[in-house]
Amino acid sequence: MLIETTVPLRWRDLDAYNHVNNSVFLTFLEEARIQWFDSLGSPWRNAEFEPILAATTINFRRPIQYPETLRIRLSTERIGRSSLTIAQHIYAANDATVLYSDGQAVLVWVSPVDGRPVPLPQVVRHAAGATD
Repeated sequence: MLIETTVPLRWRDLDAYNHVNNSVFLTFLEEARIQWFDSLGSPWRNAEFEPILAATTINFRRPIQYPETLRIRLSTERIGRSSLTIAQHIYAANDATVLYSDGQAVLVWVSPVDGRPVPLPQVVRHAAGATD
């Protein structure tokens, strides 16, 4: 597991159908990724490398109704040379059997100068569970 964090649902996260708009799921997952990055203790981005979100998939399992507190879990699915595939799950914080969504995110570390892929930073490889 990379990180498990909670996010309270805000009234503004709801749409006209009185549930969380699908696009807001991406914001919740982004927040969890940034919390994970900030927990690494070493730079995960600098003038030589930074991550970009190359792809994401979300399977919407059920609508999220207000009020709710969410538990977001991110875990390593695959470690590549310049990429990291993260499994992402959103649950009800008080009931892990209530799965709101699951899916994956592919992050690629690139050079901010030319946008070309660069090797994963060691701190990211280590935190993601690489054994090399």
